[in-house]
Amino acid sequence: MPRCKSHCLRVLLTFFGPSLLHNQVLNAEPLKKSLTTAYTLLRALTLSVMADSSGLKALEFEALGSIEGTDKWDWWQARTAFVPGDDPLWITTMSETGKGVSHDFHDVYQSLSRDGGRTWSKPALIKSLQRMRQPDGFEVAPGDLWPTWHAKSGKVLTTGKTFNFAKGKDEKHLLEKVSYAVADPLTKTWGPMKFFAMPEKDHSGRKIVACNAGNNQRVDLPNGEILLPVRYVADVQKHNYTSAVARCRFDGETLTYLDHGTELNIPQGRGLYEPSLTEFGGRFFLTLRADHSAYVTSSGDGLKFDPVREWTFDDGLPLGSYNTQQHWVTCGGGLFLIYTRKGANNDHMFRHRAPLFIAQVNSETLQVMRKTERVLIAENQATLGNSGVCRISDHESWVTCGEGLMRLGKRKGEHNKVFHVKITAKAGE
Repeated sequence: MPRCKSHCLRVLLTFFGPSLLHNQVLNAEPLKKSLTTAYTLLRALTLSVMADSSGLKALEFEALGSIEGTDKWDWWQARTAFVPGDDPLWITTMSETGKGVSHDFHDVYQSLSRDGGRTWSKPALIKSLQRMRQPDGFEVAPGDLWPTWHAKSGKVLTTGKTFNFAKGKDEKHLLEKVSYAVADPLTKTWGPMKFFAMPEKDHSGRKIVACNAGNNQRVDLPNGEILLPVRYVADVQKHNYTSAVARCRFDGETLTYLDHGTELNIPQGRGLYEPSLTEFGGRFFLTLRADHSAYVTSSGDGLKFDPVREWTFDDGLPLGSYNTQQHWVTCGGGLFLIYTRKGANNDHMFRHRAPLFIAQVNSETLQVMRKTERVLIAENQATLGNSGVCRISDHESWVTCGEGLMRLGKRKGEHNKVFHVKITAKAGE
């Protein structure tokens, strides 16, 4: 067998082997025939992968330890930060979430691991990030948090939003703020919830209202500055969001606004929101949620972005992700998207928010490479739309995801779980 053909078949076995086995393609001869038939397509795919991602050939997944919810609460909006060093530490934060109605967010907890995510400590309350009653009768809870190690300061900075409930029940989205808090890894303690101040008006002179950074993946620059995606309401008469990336200074205690870039919006539905950012190959990539679809754009400096376009597969068909988050993984020289979508025999799932997929992105065309799509976390009667990514190194990232809305499925009454999946990349031979 020619070397290139043999190599491509090995790539197919490595990358798609688990899926083939899952579909019970177990007989050696049919499997060999299927692999050979797929050679031409795979070779083209392999060349495309090599051109777009510096020779990445395979991804491997490992399910790590999980964290179980309780009789009263689900753990939701769970995300992990990695603290490097001689005694590395993994910190997963999560919101105490009521099981009966949506957005019943309460206190924030953390669970720690020192063995690479195989075991986790019992979740402990972060006292400074509790839901608190204010003098005006509102109850305010920090939430949608994303903790990340900030190398320049040696601190863990988590960013997100506030949930504001009148009389403890009625959520008022126009009162949202960008919330953040800082943890000292040496003491493993968190400081108070703080608020990030944006300017009063945007570039077009519209008032910035209800700005928040909930569920948003950020980029820390080598000089310590932070590119933080945010969204805000520019017209209080419409529940429609505009998204932008804010450049910030962080001194280890305070997050300070410096400037922000292109203001991205569509008039349809709630606009563009929950933006997530990554850097890859000298460019910055932004994915954005919309009610009916999902959008993507790129930038040379992380601030000024090209016009948005809807996410599609590389065959031109819509990705099918809508009304939920997407996030980025950069691993082994490749750019990957984490997402949920319709069209996966999942019409029974709320907003098609399971299974959780990963696939490679062509960074030139901004399209998802359909043949690279794999299930990262399988559907099991719970939504998986609220995930987070923790970058460990150039060749390793983790995805953390808490099961949600179990009351809508066959597992109603069960404890939910927070999953941790380790993703590693291997260079091809």
